[in-house]
Amino acid sequence: MNTVTLLALLSLVFAGAMFGFFFAWVCSTMWGLDNTDPEVAVTAMQAMNASVRNWVFAPTYFGTPALLIVTALAALRVRERGAAFCFALAGVLYILGAMLPTMTVNVPLNEALASVGTPLDAVQAREAWNDYSTPWQFWNTVRAVNSGMALALAGWGLSRMNRTAPGNRAVH
Repeated sequence: MNTVTLLALLSLVFAGAMFGFFFAWVCSTMWGLDNTDPEVAVTAMQAMNASVRNWVFAPTYFGTPALLIVTALAALRVRERGAAFCFALAGVLYILGAMLPTMTVNVPLNEALASVGTPLDAVQAREAWNDYSTPWQFWNTVRAVNSGMALALAGWGLSRMNRTAPGNRAVH
């Protein structure tokens, strides 16, 4: 396996991990929290937000765009222009569509929720959760969609590689 293919596979795995991370929040975690007592939801989300900054998440979250761009440059170096375009576009899409909303919307919402003291009375808990959950979920869905598109582009880039190599030519 050559270096570019290895980078492409790692890019695919990293992009897939981030898509899965954001997607799980869309289709299970937040819906579950919305269906529980608001004070429990606030407390649980505060705990999850405090735990997400860890040695497993950080390299994947920050490494995904770097890996996608490095893969694009490596593919370009070996004249895999179509693949390079796919990986570069995936990296840009992840930065603009996943990282930017995270830094400008989701993290500030998380920090605001972290400042909410508990225990809360029922009305305060419902207000705090409603103020948080709706915008957080909208922007998380944006992150999931963009991460999914980055994953698809990485897969497409990988599939475009080595199409013209002697062993990959169609026999007519």
